[in-house]
Amino acid sequence: MLENQEIRPAQVIGPLGEPLTLDSLPPASTTRWVVRRKAEVVAAVAGGLLTVDEACERYDLSLEEFTSWQRAVDRSGMPGLRVTRLKQYRDQYERQQRF
Repeated sequence: MLENQEIRPAQVIGPLGEPLTLDSLPPASTTRWVVRRKAEVVAAVAGGLLTVDEACERYDLSLEEFTSWQRAVDRSGMPGLRVTRLKQYRDQYERQQRF
């Protein structure tokens, strides 16, 4: 698993295909979480740039909040991170699971 690696990548590919580095991630003081910023943090963890614990500590997130972002990206991609459409994507996913 990537969390157990001693050596971390200098950059990973972000959600829009651009390279992400620790310096290009959203600032630790971020309070307004738009879709792109959430997706960048999820991509950084997925690529091994940050661990889940580091991301949660850096951005003052609960583990539940971060894992909800991961689930949303896994299920619906970046549009799933939109708070205004959360219920729509959740309902759509539940319907897909029934069939």
